[in-house]
Amino acid sequence: MNVEQIVLNPAILEEIRVQALEEMPNEACGYLAGDIDESGRRIAVKRIPMTNVDASPEHFSFSPKEQFAAVKEAREAGLNLISVYHSHPETPARMSDEDIRLANDTQTVYLIYSVSDENIKGFTIDREKTVSSYPVVVTE
Repeated sequence: MNVEQIVLNPAILEEIRVQALEEMPNEACGYLAGDIDESGRRIAVKRIPMTNVDASPEHFSFSPKEQFAAVKEAREAGLNLISVYHSHPETPARMSDEDIRLANDTQTVYLIYSVSDENIKGFTIDREKTVSSYPVVVTE
C-alpha cells in the first residue's frame, strides 16, 4: 500500500518556524533530507537551511554552490533530499503563481510554512504545472 505523505518531527517544524521568523520579511528556504519508507512515506530527519539569494518576500532562489553542498551533505549522511521548503511571510501556505512558475521538479514535495497563520502544507507539481496537495504529518 502506497501512503503518500511527508512526516516531520516537531523539532524540524520548529526549526522551519524559527528560520522563517529570523529571515522576515523575506522568504526563508531550504531542503529536508530523509528517506522514503516501504509504504511510500517520506520521513524527514534533517533540515538543511539555504540562503534565499533573491532576498525577497515574494520568491526565493538557492545558490548553486549551496545546492551542491546540500546534496553532498545528504548523501554523506545516507539520506536523500525529499523536500524543498520555504516560508510565506504574510500569505497562507499555498502555492503562489510565482511558486508554480518556478517549481520544475516533479519528484519533490514542496512545503510552504505560513508565518501569518503558523501552518505548513505540502504540494507536488506535474509537468503541466498542475498542483496537488501532499499530506504533511507532524509526529515523533
